[in-house]
Amino acid sequence: MNQQFDGEYWNERWKNGETGWDIGYASPALMQFAKRLPKDAFILIPGCGNAYEAEALYHEGFKNIYIMDISPLAVASFRSRFPDFPAGQMLCQDFFEPHPQLWDVVIEQTFFCALDPAMRSHYAAKMANVIKPGGVLAGLLFNTDFGNPHPPFGGNQAEYETLFANQFTIETMEPCGSSIGPRAGKELWFELRRK
Repeated sequence: MNQQFDGEYWNERWKNGETGWDIGYASPALMQFAKRLPKDAFILIPGCGNAYEAEALYHEGFKNIYIMDISPLAVASFRSRFPDFPAGQMLCQDFFEPHPQLWDVVIEQTFFCALDPAMRSHYAAKMANVIKPGGVLAGLLFNTDFGNPHPPFGGNQAEYETLFANQFTIETMEPCGSSIGPRAGKELWFELRRK
């Protein structure tokens, strides 16, 4: 993990209320996708923040959904909002550290854009390592260049296709038609199948 954007960095963002990624509800695009998933799928949401999607999916019968965040404040915020969520499925750890579970599905929602771009090849390799063969990595990626020296970091479709091509079959990567208003026209919806 790049020390510049480590757990301490994200905890400070939470303490200072600098949570611009938090839309306050479950992403419509992710919820539409989830309707196609089997209810018994083992699902991970890394860099989960307030994890509105996990809460909504749990209420819809997805009982094997796990959240993960490097920030203790993020996990504590989720726990206080949703105390009935199984404690063993709230993981406060660095995604890049070892974890024994393999996942059927990993949902991407503002985790990728929070990582230093130098970590992107490591992200792709780690996803290939934690997703079962035939499993899915799906979600939203920014299709714009923010020009920031800090998160969020943008990118483009050609970059992403190259990044994931070795370990995944790209089933979908296209402009997202159900982005929230402020992100309309700036996001790609993607679904990748682990080779």
